[in-house]
Amino acid sequence: MPRVPEQLPIAVLVSGTGTNLKALLDTVHGHEVQVVAVASSVAGAPALQHAAARGVPTEIFPRTGYSDRGARDDALADWLGERGARLVVLAGYMELLSEAFLERFPGAVINVHPSLLPAFPGLEAIEQALAYGVKVFGVTVHFVDAGVDSGPVISQRAVELPGAREAAEVLEALRPLEHSLLGEAVRLFARGALSVDPSDPRRIVIAG
Repeated sequence: MPRVPEQLPIAVLVSGTGTNLKALLDTVHGHEVQVVAVASSVAGAPALQHAAARGVPTEIFPRTGYSDRGARDDALADWLGERGARLVVLAGYMELLSEAFLERFPGAVINVHPSLLPAFPGLEAIEQALAYGVKVFGVTVHFVDAGVDSGPVISQRAVELPGAREAAEVLEALRPLEHSLLGEAVRLFARGALSVDPSDPRRIVIAG
């Protein structure tokens, strides 16, 4: 992963309320990175309002608007590429990306997930954890590969919630961790501080 210049152009993919997008716009946008595009799989997603308020170009790529997922991802990748995106950040994006899309941005797609991976991948991670009866919840930021939440881990943070019963209360506790970890991962990528351990492709090395 080569060193990249200051104000790295990044794209953010969203599907929902956009709290992680807003955190990126409030912390790293205009500093280490420039958010040059925000795309959503959902028309009317509140996240798009955060982007519009900051003058960031937005577009919607619904699965139903294309013949298949591959066609949708091709169009999405084209749009992001036209805007010069060098890093793609999944911030509550509720769609799987095709291998062809990932090949357009090799080693440059990251995701934030509300569990301590590899535990509880996929949808409804918090609900999975509650059903399992865990006492410690957490957040993972990882590189995206062709699997489901299976890419190499960049960073993780945990919080003890032994009395948690509802997903909403867990999510409220995890939000600050998501915002902090995702922003820091973007900063590290922009500085060229993330690299793959040559002896273990599963391990991401963070330069001091």
